[in-house]
Amino acid sequence: MQPPYNTRVSELFNIDYPIVQAGMIWCSGWRLASAVSNAGGLGLIGSGSMYPDVLREHIQKCKAATNMPFGVNVPLLYPSIEEHMQIIMEEGVQVVFTSAGNPKTWTKQLKDAGIKVVHVTASTTFAKKAEDAGCDAVVAEGFEAGGHNGRDETTTLVLIPMVADAVKIPVIAAGGIANGRGMMAALALGAEGVQVGSRFVATPESSAHDNFKNVVINTPEGGTMLSMKQLVPVRLVKNKFFTEIDEMERRGAPIEEIFNHLGRARAKKGMFEGDLENGELELGQVIAAVKEIVPAAQVVADMMAEFYEVKNRLAK
Repeated sequence: MQPPYNTRVSELFNIDYPIVQAGMIWCSGWRLASAVSNAGGLGLIGSGSMYPDVLREHIQKCKAATNMPFGVNVPLLYPSIEEHMQIIMEEGVQVVFTSAGNPKTWTKQLKDAGIKVVHVTASTTFAKKAEDAGCDAVVAEGFEAGGHNGRDETTTLVLIPMVADAVKIPVIAAGGIANGRGMMAALALGAEGVQVGSRFVATPESSAHDNFKNVVINTPEGGTMLSMKQLVPVRLVKNKFFTEIDEMERRGAPIEEIFNHLGRARAKKGMFEGDLENGELELGQVIAAVKEIVPAAQVVADMMAEFYEVKNRLAK
């Protein structure tokens, strides 16, 4: 086990290492969240794919599986948002990461309940709004990240120092980070912690389908691309579904046609049910560097070992 590394992020969450496991839909259930928390990071349950009763079950199972802090990621545009937030407060969750909406809507109520609140953003403008809303920290997510992404396509390398200069609250870097070198780079840019998504998909504890986990370790460089820019930009693996959407966008298809082709439950079909041709496969660029499925605890341990190795090398 590597020694703890202290930053404002690790202090905020009372964790050993400033590593946050992203709350990814269909991939981040209680098993993954508790495993990361037990390993010294902060595990997050991804509530965006859960009905309220399922979310409560995952929170309760996570509490039984770890005595360490963990949190819940809540997309603010989720239709049952009120029920989700009520369950989170009733179950005594300590940390909430919000995304895809206005942080002012829920931050005060959550903080009044004693919950630490972090908002995910892809720009300095919205990072400032998160700080003004009273968030305890902000996740600055670059263009490299998987899943829903910023329209401005600002890379992590560019975004992190700008956000760090723009706000006083701690910054957590996300997008393209899967190892200790990436973590060290993020901290050098002004972040005080990292959020890791795609790397944690390829773990036994991830609730993703095995087919999807194998996509992580077998997709080459250049195997993902930002898609559906007319709707909500999302980084996808290039498969049959991606090619169909890409063709529509290239010929200037109306938004309604793209929306109808997307339909319902595409992400579930791909990531949870394992349909690699017709499903929506949300992953980041960094999967090209991921070559094996290993336990979540090993991901954390390997990241910290490499982080300290790089830190010592640079010190010389």
